[in-house]
Amino acid sequence: MKISELSSSLNVSEMTIHRDLVPLIDAGIVEKSFGGVSLIEKQQVHNDHICTYCSSPINYQLRFQLILTNDRHEMTCCAHCGLLRYRELKENVVQAICYDFLRQTTLSAQLATYVMDTSLDISCCQPQVLSFQHEVDAKKFVTGFSGGVYSFSKAIETVFQRMKST
Repeated sequence: MKISELSSSLNVSEMTIHRDLVPLIDAGIVEKSFGGVSLIEKQQVHNDHICTYCSSPINYQLRFQLILTNDRHEMTCCAHCGLLRYRELKENVVQAICYDFLRQTTLSAQLATYVMDTSLDISCCQPQVLSFQHEVDAKKFVTGFSGGVYSFSKAIETVFQRMKST
């Protein structure tokens, strides 16, 4: 949309439009072009500091990465957002990577074991989802901090269903 059209339809000056667009441009929501502005589609947004799903700051100890076709990469703040984003884009996902919650090692998200409903509050998206490389580690963690243990596909559907019901 042209800046002049926005100015006219909102009945404010073009300078006000320019000033009000700055935070939207910084957040990666809109893109400025010569004389205008356009929305950026969610899958085009790439910022290594902001979650592509919920727009929260990335917690690098919890991050979840998606490598997509056409060499595109997306990063989410946690496994919760990563699993939901994977569900949206699964046909275009070449690889999904997460980090073991205990060891901080890289692993394939499809091979990870996930824990939900733990009593440990990590101050991230709800329901919290923690990833583990070894199922035995996930089960030991649940012994101390409660929760349930899920496979990749079960974790995706569980998070999706819980978000749908809220």
